[in-house]
Amino acid sequence: MKVLRNINVLKKAISSISNLGFVPTMGGLHQGHVSLIKKSQKKCKKTLVSIYVNPKQFNSKNDFSVYPRNINKDLSLLKKLKVDFVFTPVTKDIYSIKLREKITLAKSQMILCAKYRKGHFEGVLEIMERFIKLIEPKYIFMGNKDYQQLHLVNNHIKHKYKSKIFPCKTIRNKNKLALSSRNNFLSKKDLFKASKITHILKRIKPTLNKKDSPIIFLKQLKQKLSAKYNIKIEYLEIRNAIDLNKNQLDKKFRLFVAYYINNIRLIDNF
Repeated sequence: MKVLRNINVLKKAISSISNLGFVPTMGGLHQGHVSLIKKSQKKCKKTLVSIYVNPKQFNSKNDFSVYPRNINKDLSLLKKLKVDFVFTPVTKDIYSIKLREKITLAKSQMILCAKYRKGHFEGVLEIMERFIKLIEPKYIFMGNKDYQQLHLVNNHIKHKYKSKIFPCKTIRNKNKLALSSRNNFLSKKDLFKASKITHILKRIKPTLNKKDSPIIFLKQLKQKLSAKYNIKIEYLEIRNAIDLNKNQLDKKFRLFVAYYINNIRLIDNF
């Protein structure tokens, strides 16, 4: 495993690799990341994993400062997985690349997390564009847990670059809670509470088509869950799975949720 710490070393290491898989991460690696890496190793000749906590996608300085970091633990795991390359750039280096245009979201895209996390997805799209220009991977492996992120990144790059997004299923623990680096901040009690919420939402999702008014039902459910579990729910919405248009139950849809447990923000979709 080669650890690449700057752009020059990166370019030299991967210049002759045509079938390169890329797994972008911010560290705090868990079995969800492992799943992405194994998908890449199966599909691609070589795999590169990035570990970089991108300040531009945090809309809270405190959130950025406390984000879980353990580079030695992450590198140890990646070595066991026999990853070919790990890219660990510093901010000054990665942002030295000039982009042609400033990245902004359209008004129609200011939904779900984008509505509540100002600048977040602009930061995500910018760092992904910088990575793609540098790495030029054949495939980029991303999980379905952040479905909106997956959707936005795919739409942003599909007409600009040859790289293709390879979506992968959400990995969950034995209690069906989606794995996340932020889960490390939760107590056992809060983890149990989050699992209960997951079970409820997974159970009701197949029934939404049968409701007289799914929108009213979800509004009432949001109030009930907030009161029962003492959580702050930002959104609980159904959206079309293809374009994220709202409330299209006649087509394939997903149920999206974002909520806070003791100031820790969790997201999921079903």
